[in-house]
Amino acid sequence: MIAFGPIPSRRLGRSLGVNNIPPKVCTYSCVYCQLGRTIRMQVDRRPFYAPEEVLRDVREQVEKSHAAGERIDYLTFVPDGEPTLDVNLGREIELLRPLSIPIAVITNGSLLWREDVQEDLAGADWVSLKVDSAREPVWRRTDRPHGSLRLPVILEGLLSFARFYEGTLVTETMLVEGVNDDEASLREVAEFLARLKPARAYISVPTRPPAEKWVRPPSEEAILRAHQILASAVGEVELLIGYEGDAFAATGDAREDLLRITAVHPMRREAVEALLARTGAGWEIVGGLVDEGLLVETEYEGHTYYMARITHHASRITRHGGKDVSGNRVSGR
Repeated sequence: MIAFGPIPSRRLGRSLGVNNIPPKVCTYSCVYCQLGRTIRMQVDRRPFYAPEEVLRDVREQVEKSHAAGERIDYLTFVPDGEPTLDVNLGREIELLRPLSIPIAVITNGSLLWREDVQEDLAGADWVSLKVDSAREPVWRRTDRPHGSLRLPVILEGLLSFARFYEGTLVTETMLVEGVNDDEASLREVAEFLARLKPARAYISVPTRPPAEKWVRPPSEEAILRAHQILASAVGEVELLIGYEGDAFAATGDAREDLLRITAVHPMRREAVEALLARTGAGWEIVGGLVDEGLLVETEYEGHTYYMARITHHASRITRHGGKDVSGNRVSGR
């Protein structure tokens, strides 16, 4: 099956996935990957499926979805490996254009130093690039790249692509406790993102069983610090820590709205107070969420912040089929 979904995505609304790479062919073997270790490491591009087969499968899924009353906001290349390894990616994007649905690609960016990859991705409306580290030893420990790859070359490729790309460019940084969540590493990523100038930077954490058992998500305090550091370089920074189905919905229910908002943005105490005032709710709601372990209170640079506890959202995502917003496989494809 090449096409799957549509599934809810906090970044892309209702996304129909395009799985153009068999499991698990990749340029990386990330320690946190929820598909497990890479089966075949490679950097040479080659065909995997005929472009016409990709078009046929996606078109059929689109037709079925529309017949069932399902909305599709994006067609998203988010496969079981690195999508840019597919030498036919540009042609597939071209063939999907007549479906009149915006096209997104979620890539680790490792091949963007290649002009043909840049040209292929230029045809997409929305591209997400992985930037887990700007320091080579940390990058190698986190992403475990193919031996021929070099981080400075990759980062320069990302900058080169960003200079001419006309679509929406975003980044994603996956944080692993004790590996790339220290302040020095985060500031290096922030400095690079300031040069890249993405429309938005996303911060994600492992929420399901990773390739390596020792991998853990950082503490909420570390995630908050990361959010603040990256926000100093990029105006829009969001957290991707789990459930995405209706994260931006405002319900008027202060308890639910607090959990939804703080899963995306840590909120300062003043912002929480303003939200409660708008709904006529009292501070006891916040106290109750903290006591239940659903909300975390932490201090940063003299301010009190609140954010949703990671484990709460990780448990919710397991009840949601498809892939999560980071492209990680979850139950019920």
